Amino acid sequence: MKQKLKVIDLFMVALYGVKARRGRAALTSIGIGIGIAAIVAVTGISASGRADLLATLESLGTNLIKASPQAGFFGTQEKLPDGVLGMVERIGPVQEVTSTTQTDLLVRRTEFISEFEGGGISTVVTSPELLDVVGGKLSEGRFINNGLKDIPVTVLGNVTATRLGITNLSVPTKILIENEWFGVVGILEELEIHPDLDRSVFIGYGVAKTLFNIDEEPTTIYVRANPTYIEDVVEVLAPSMNPENPDQVSVSRPSDALEAQEAAEVAFTNLLLGLGSVALLVGGVAIANVMVMSVLERRMEIGVRRSIGATRKEIRYQFLLESVLLSGVGGLVGVLLGGGITLGYTEYSNIIFSIPILQVLGAILLALLIGALSGVYPAIKASKIQPAEAVRK
Repeated sequence: MKQKLKVIDLFMVALYGVKARRGRAALTSIGIGIGIAAIVAVTGISASGRADLLATLESLGTNLIKASPQAGFFGTQEKLPDGVLGMVERIGPVQEVTSTTQTDLLVRRTEFISEFEGGGISTVVTSPELLDVVGGKLSEGRFINNGLKDIPVTVLGNVTATRLGITNLSVPTKILIENEWFGVVGILEELEIHPDLDRSVFIGYGVAKTLFNIDEEPTTIYVRANPTYIEDVVEVLAPSMNPENPDQVSVSRPSDALEAQEAAEVAFTNLLLGLGSVALLVGGVAIANVMVMSVLERRMEIGVRRSIGATRKEIRYQFLLESVLLSGVGGLVGVLLGGGITLGYTEYSNIIFSIPILQVLGAILLALLIGALSGVYPAIKASKIQPAEAVRK
């Protein structure tokens, strides 16, 4: 009576078949490994970016609204009606509101810099509430408060500070606004969703009126509203600010830019996943090709095994397991490589590291499935070899 081989015995036979041809096995597994590495890296980088984005949105909030007048017919900026802040504050769900006034005041590091070389930095007149409303933070010093709004002091946006070469406030520092010296009392951290403010210097309304005769005529309104009613506030904000010409007011949510960025990254991720899938397909074809060649080369071995009692089923399982082993090794290497790529990217980009465990397990199972499918035809071909014919040849 024939004694059937146990599963562990079939596995050891298949493992021996793979180890006997290590060079070929390694090269064959590379295709699967590259495909799995691409999939894991793409999903990991995408998940890390999404986690960092969600953390940013959570810290900044999605309930911030920005409103400003539309550009006029000849490119000039329209003015908002008088008392616009009071109109906005009367909207029920509004929690906080503040304003800024954009100016064309020239900013220079010293008087030795030409007026023609001082562009690219905006001077913004603001109130003390701005930082709290927009969710900004200071990296150095303090922001303009009620005690500083009438004094010639300024706070620098993150990009502005870099451009002016002011990295810290360990020593008293001044900059020139128009022809007036202003002491720098603070530097902001980067504002994720306010790049315009990053490139600005901030002064108080009191000193702006005294030195430059600039009235408190807001050019931008920032509003924090109850998140439950945020869409309703967006809808009524323009008519509330300018009842006669609501179409002259532009209303936006700064967080929408980050959400649009996420949508673009998802589309790009899907493209890269498609490329990774192509690499997997190529790897599967390579495994099938190698296994067919292996069957042809090992006809004598198959014939001998059949002659001493191996069944067709055992031969099929042997070659099927060899194919699965090749793809499994490639899959594991691909997961490690993809995880390493993701870790390196997150460290370089200074974002949160995140890899979805379910997707990693799915990638490994996909590799095994491709290996199994790739080995079906070679396994069937091997099992059909007749012992006498194989030994004779």
